[in-house]
Amino acid sequence: MAMWIIIMWTALALTGSALVYISNRVCKFGFIRKLTKDSEKRKAFIGGGIVFGAFFVVGLLINFVNAVVCIIYFAMFWLLSDFIFYLIHKIRKQEFESYYAGALAFFATIAALSAGWYLDHNVWQTEYNLSTDKKVKNLKIAAIADSHTGTTFNADGFAKHLQTIQAQNPDLVIVAGDFVDDDTSRQDMIETSKALGDLQTKYGVYFVFGNHDKGYYGAERRGFSSADLVAELEKNGVKVLRDEAELIDDTFYIIGRRDYSVEREQHGARKSMQELIKNLDTSKYMIVADHQPTDYAMQAQSGVDLVISGHTHGGQLFPFNQVGKWIGANDRVYGYERRNKTNFIVTSGISDWAIKFKTGTKSEYVLININAE
Repeated sequence: MAMWIIIMWTALALTGSALVYISNRVCKFGFIRKLTKDSEKRKAFIGGGIVFGAFFVVGLLINFVNAVVCIIYFAMFWLLSDFIFYLIHKIRKQEFESYYAGALAFFATIAALSAGWYLDHNVWQTEYNLSTDKKVKNLKIAAIADSHTGTTFNADGFAKHLQTIQAQNPDLVIVAGDFVDDDTSRQDMIETSKALGDLQTKYGVYFVFGNHDKGYYGAERRGFSSADLVAELEKNGVKVLRDEAELIDDTFYIIGRRDYSVEREQHGARKSMQELIKNLDTSKYMIVADHQPTDYAMQAQSGVDLVISGHTHGGQLFPFNQVGKWIGANDRVYGYERRNKTNFIVTSGISDWAIKFKTGTKSEYVLININAE
């Protein structure tokens, strides 16, 4: 909770600074100067009105969180543009007749956020190839996380993405949390659960909870509880694992962990990795699904073979990609890492939550090929 308070106040401070900075710079445009007759009070009034008005409109069209993203990016690009034109001015030793820095900042922001929107609302396949000396048949695992159903796609869109995954003929599918959200409708929850059940795989579909799956605002808001979600998933043949391990084909385990938010936000407890594997045959391949990448030291020490996580959305926004790691909230933000004999993979997720842009990553599902040496 403390981390989110820090992030919120930092975002508010950046937003306020960005609004003030841009309001000041807007006044450098020639038409504003003519309109205000270079009156400082008039410039402040009109510049502030334009910028705060645009911020309010964007907030209404998308939402407040995305308006904050847009204004911070605009300020970042404007600062950069001002610096570039400052250097050019030093080299030319002559002022420009028009204020080009603001125009450059505007078009650069539009380009960056348009690309971010596209990267967020489209889905790519990312593939990893791992090898092991354990006696396991070659496996193809499809992993998805952070669908937050109802954000960038509804149940029909989710089903279409699953058809793309089905075409890859995975042996099993792992849903690594944040399948639904507080804004997911009951109908979308039911239909997306059915879409998972329609997948044809050799070993089935496995699900672990993320922090959003349980709902933050109660069942009344979205029309279903976490128990309703579990019932719907199990009705469609999806296996929900909560601090449980399942031996498959007598060759490998799927170990599904309760989400870290059980400890951090709900004052509950989840089993440690050592507790989860103490009765398992460690000569068999062990795959862990753990929504948040926050327990790498213990997981590597336990000797499990593969850990699959989501939660971070791949760092989401450049240049803030690594903030989660810097502040100690995550052990990794995106991609592959190996510690001791344990392979770690963090996916950027197949969709998104409140922020509708991915400027530092892209939406994806993951294929993991495990090959016996």
